[in-house]
Amino acid sequence: MQYLFEDGSLRQTHLKGVKRVVIKVGTRLLMDVPGEAPEERVQKLIAEIAELRKSGLEVVLVSSGAIGAALRVLKTTRRPKRMALLQAYAALGQCHLMTLYEEACNPYGFHCAQLLLTAADLHDRERNLKVTQCLEELLAQEILPIINENDSVCTDEIKVGDNDTLAALASSLCRADLTILLTTIDGLRERNPETGELGRRISVVNQIGAEVIAQAQGTDGNRFSVGGMITKLRAASITTSCGEYLWIADGFDFGVIRRIFAYEDIGTLFMPMHKERMHARQRFIAFFSEPEGELIIDAGAEEALLHKGKSLLPSGVIGMKGLFSAGATVRITNISRKELARGTVNFGTADLSKICGAGTAQLENLLGHKPAATEVVHRNALVITTFF
Repeated sequence: MQYLFEDGSLRQTHLKGVKRVVIKVGTRLLMDVPGEAPEERVQKLIAEIAELRKSGLEVVLVSSGAIGAALRVLKTTRRPKRMALLQAYAALGQCHLMTLYEEACNPYGFHCAQLLLTAADLHDRERNLKVTQCLEELLAQEILPIINENDSVCTDEIKVGDNDTLAALASSLCRADLTILLTTIDGLRERNPETGELGRRISVVNQIGAEVIAQAQGTDGNRFSVGGMITKLRAASITTSCGEYLWIADGFDFGVIRRIFAYEDIGTLFMPMHKERMHARQRFIAFFSEPEGELIIDAGAEEALLHKGKSLLPSGVIGMKGLFSAGATVRITNISRKELARGTVNFGTADLSKICGAGTAQLENLLGHKPAATEVVHRNALVITTFF
């Protein structure tokens, strides 16, 4: 069964050991709650985070709200569509948003720090490591990291796209035990495939497959929103494939954070896909590096990769696409061109073209020298990506 309607004490059993948590809060929850000013909303959120910190938890916050804050400051209700104006709004709103956060943190005796990221920061290995190191140092100094996408400089080419995905990527970077997406609904709900009507709340998702994806809804058209349930499932697929937990919950009342850590059966909890947590190299390959090419493999190699935990050998490669050097990240696809995995190659395009389909005993003769490795992609440098 891909999902359950009752918790059955899974939350309490699995989440007792949580030490580090990433919390994502959307713009609507900060800027668009009737009867509450943004200042009040931020203060209430930080009060809950302060309680978590007091209990010994390390907290990273992923916060939307910069453009929403600018709408408030400029006293307009229409989100602009023109890119340059959106970027200007983001630059203006970010100042106001961080002022609200710092003022809210001060009474509790700690500071917050801003990290504005682009996809380019995460895709580059060196910059990715610097972001990770910065996060670790902020947590060590007991400063609250607040992450947002750098919308004032982002273009489509360097955009993560939504803060649900950004939260999952941040969680992967800092190896958070739990990621919490606070949203405007009380979790994933079963959907009638014929009418589209939503039914019972799904309590626990064990596996993100076609059955679960079919329940997802798109953006609700709210002026502050850019995502929807599908982005939350994408975030969950990233987090759970790392061997970690993700929880979606209704955040109109920030007291829900206390209820989460009391293990109440609220929202939807996504269980890890694997018992072992993915190591740092695999995380970078799976979620951050940009593939430079593609390897097409036969059915035997597909079976070996997906079900036997094997490395990819030259004998299983029947085609390739793109130009790449040894050490590059490539997509690994089957004969139907469905992506199965990603990994870093031990051979560049020129050498690989000579040994595709060959047995390992033939490599030295075909290449004219003894290769440093006999695997095209070693298992330790490969990540299965059929999770979504």
